[in-house]
Amino acid sequence: MQSQTTDGSKTPGQAAIKTRRFSVSLVWIVPIVAVLVGISLVVHNILQEGPTITVTFKTGSGLTANKTEVKYRNVVIGQVTGVALSDDQKSVNATIKLAKQADSFTREDSQFWVVRPRIGAGGVSGIDTLLSGDYIGADIGQSNSRAKQFKGLENPPAITYGEPGKRFTLHTEDLGSLDIGSPVYYRKIPVGQVVAYALDADGKGVDIDVFIHAPNDVYVTENTRFWNASGIDVSVGANGFALKTESLSTLLVGGIAFRAPEYSPNDKPAAEEYAYELFADQQSALAPPNGRAQYLSLRFDQALRGLKVGAPVEFLGIEFGKVVAINLDFDAKKRSFPVNVGIVIYPQRLGQVHTKMLKVLNHDPNDEAAGVRLIGTFIENGLRAQARSGNLLTGQLYIALDFYPKAEKVTFDATVRPVSIPTVPGNLEQLQEKLEGIVDKINQLPIERIAGNLDGNLIELRKGLAQFNAKTLPGVQTTLGDVSKTLRSASATLAEDSPQREQLTQTLSELERMSRSLRELSDYLGRHPESLIRGRPDNAAPRDLQGPPRN
Repeated sequence: MQSQTTDGSKTPGQAAIKTRRFSVSLVWIVPIVAVLVGISLVVHNILQEGPTITVTFKTGSGLTANKTEVKYRNVVIGQVTGVALSDDQKSVNATIKLAKQADSFTREDSQFWVVRPRIGAGGVSGIDTLLSGDYIGADIGQSNSRAKQFKGLENPPAITYGEPGKRFTLHTEDLGSLDIGSPVYYRKIPVGQVVAYALDADGKGVDIDVFIHAPNDVYVTENTRFWNASGIDVSVGANGFALKTESLSTLLVGGIAFRAPEYSPNDKPAAEEYAYELFADQQSALAPPNGRAQYLSLRFDQALRGLKVGAPVEFLGIEFGKVVAINLDFDAKKRSFPVNVGIVIYPQRLGQVHTKMLKVLNHDPNDEAAGVRLIGTFIENGLRAQARSGNLLTGQLYIALDFYPKAEKVTFDATVRPVSIPTVPGNLEQLQEKLEGIVDKINQLPIERIAGNLDGNLIELRKGLAQFNAKTLPGVQTTLGDVSKTLRSASATLAEDSPQREQLTQTLSELERMSRSLRELSDYLGRHPESLIRGRPDNAAPRDLQGPPRN
C-alpha cells in the first residue's frame, strides 16, 4: 500500500479509500406515511375505546350479539358484543362494550334492564320496541366504586335518571293489590308511585317503598298518614249509602293515598326514608292515635252468630277498639257452651274524655295495677259488655261497653289477666226472653174452657134472639100499631090548630121511629149476634147502606 506525503505525493504501498452518502428513494415515502397513519389510528382507537362490562340476566330473550344496543335517555351508549351462558348454566351473561363517554356507567350501583313491551301497574311501556327491537336500558349510579360485573333487572326501575323527590317506607300486614308502579295520590292527584316492596325481617309484614316527586314531596310531613286506596270503599250509615274511590286506575292496579290530619300543630316535612304505617282505609288512618292498648276478655252465655274478628268495640257509641279473638268454651258445672271473646281497646282514642279522666282521677296510664283498679270501679258502677246488632240486613254484631245501673252485682277479680268484663244479654235476646214469658203465660190460660163457655153463651144468645124475634118483637110491634091507630083517631077528633093535636102528631112520629129502630135492631142481631158481647163496631155501616131489612 502506498501512503501520501504532505506535498500530495502518494506513499508507496497504501491503497485509496472510497466514501458513499446514504440516500432514501422516494418510493418508500408513501408506505412509511401509511404505517404512521395506521399506528396513530390504532392509538386513537385505543385511547377512545370505552370500558367492557358483563351484565347477567335470567334469560337471553331480546339479546343479540353485535346488534342489541344499550341506551340511556334514548341515546346509544354501547352495544352487546357477546351473549353466552354462565358457568353454572342458570343465567345468561351479556358482554357490553360501552362508549368512552359512558365510563361513568361502570359505577357499581348502575342499573341495566331489557326494554321490551310491558303492561304493568304504571301503564304500558316499551311500545317503540315493536318496530326497533328490544334494547338494554341503563341508569347511571351514584357510587364512587367501579365494577365490571352487574346483575340485570327483570323489570324496569320505577324511578330513573335521578329524578328529584324523596323516598319513604310504609309498613303493612300484606301487599294486597299493590304492585311496583301503583300510583300514590295526594288529594286525588297522582304525585308518586310504589318503587319496591319486600317482606320485613321477621316475615310478619311487608315493607313498601314509595317515591314522591318534587315539589310535592314537601307535603309528606312527620304527621302524615298513608292508607290503601285500592278498590271501592262502600259504607252504609245513618246518612245513607256512600261509595268512595280515588280514581278508576285504583280499581285495576291499586293505589295509596296520604294526608295529614286537619289539626297538626308543629308539623314539618319528613326526611328521606322516613317510616310510616300503611292503614287499611282513610277513616282508620285519620283517627286519633291509638296509644297504649288494653286487652280485655268477655264471656257470653249466648250464641254470637254474626260476631267476627275485627268487629268494632264501642264505648257509649264511640268506637275505640276491636274484637281480636272468638273461642267456644265448655262449662262443666252448667253443662253449657259459653263463648269467650277477646277484645283490645285504645282509651286514648276517646280524645278529650281520656285526657280529662286522667287529670281528674290523677291516674298514670303506665301503672297497670292502677288501671285495673279503675276498671273495677267502673264495673261496680254497672259497666257491662253487650253484643248488639250493627246491621239488620247482614246480621253483623259489635261489642258495646255501657253502664247498666240495674245490672246484677258481680265480684271483680283484679288478679286475672287479661281483665274480664262482665256481660249482659243482647237486645234481641232480652226481647226473646220477654216474648217467651208472654207465650208461657198464654199457655197457662184455660183456653179450651173459655172457648167452651163462649160457645155455650152464643148458643143461649141465639135461642134468646129467636124467641125475641118470634114472640116479643111481633107483640111489641102489634101494640105499637094499635097505639098508633088510637092516636090517629084521637087526632082526627081534635081541631087542626089545637095544641093537643100537635102533641099527638109528635107522639106518632116517635112511635114510628121506635118501631123502625126495633126492626133494625132485630135484623142486626140476627146477622151479628156476637155484638151482644163485643158491642157494635164504630165503623158499622148505617142501616140504609146495609140493604133492605129482612122479614
